[in-house]
Amino acid sequence: MDIVTLGEPLFEFAHIRGTEWRAGHGGDVSNVAIAAARQGACTAIVTRLGDDGFADSFRKLWDTDGIDHSHVATDPDAPTGLYFIRQTPDGHVFDYRRKGSAASRLCPASLPEEPLRQTKILHFSGITQAISDSADAAARAAAQIAREAGAQISYDPNLRLKLWPLDKARPAIEEALSLADIALPSLDDARQITGLETAEDILAHIHSLGPKIIALTMGAQGTLVSDGTAQTHIPATQVDAVDATGAGDCFDGAFLARLAAGDAPVPAARYASAAAAIAVTGHGAVAPIPHAGLVRDLLATAP
Repeated sequence: MDIVTLGEPLFEFAHIRGTEWRAGHGGDVSNVAIAAARQGACTAIVTRLGDDGFADSFRKLWDTDGIDHSHVATDPDAPTGLYFIRQTPDGHVFDYRRKGSAASRLCPASLPEEPLRQTKILHFSGITQAISDSADAAARAAAQIAREAGAQISYDPNLRLKLWPLDKARPAIEEALSLADIALPSLDDARQITGLETAEDILAHIHSLGPKIIALTMGAQGTLVSDGTAQTHIPATQVDAVDATGAGDCFDGAFLARLAAGDAPVPAARYASAAAAIAVTGHGAVAPIPHAGLVRDLLATAP
């Protein structure tokens, strides 16, 4: 296994126009697994789903993308989480229906150890931690199991202040960063978490916590990649953006897929930047995530 992700899938209802809504799939770690799989990585997900039609739809999606979901538990007493997304002049707005979801009932005792011990990379996020205290404990336990078996730990802070206040989020995120080998923060999230302003200061702080590789995504300003000794700026790929939902997750999945395939961090980030650029040209979190051929075609024509 190249990559295992741990966290919460969310069924998506995206507003298109008027009374038109489009059903789809989301949830950051599911998006990451799909993005990685579409780049050719061997991928699995660890989570819990409800005993409902939304869960069935996720399993069909994962089957289509070749993602191993054999270790995803069905919880008969809790639903699969949902979210609604609307486009506004100020960007996209999310409304969640996830309280008490099946995934929020993740706990250390329910973790399947086999996939955690057989992966090159384990990925989780701040959202995984924020959905419940038991899921936070499960994420940290999973990181310890995977690391003991020789895996690298990948972490995206993915700060969501609707899920937990900053004074609770900050120490939990910094503890998770101390477990990580690969950190994938956005600049906006990192500024709130660290209280620092410049990218250089943020990178130095995150490296001091433990991660050896950092890809700091900065939206239209591109990505800053650091291995602790050198920093490389990768400009954003210019496209006509339609919907930025899931762009960061697409970046994460593509970046991890290329690292797992043996790429160095800078070419991996350049590839991931192109993949994320393609992803924002369509609606929804999953449907626009590109396969490897399309990403390579864009890279071949890029200046």
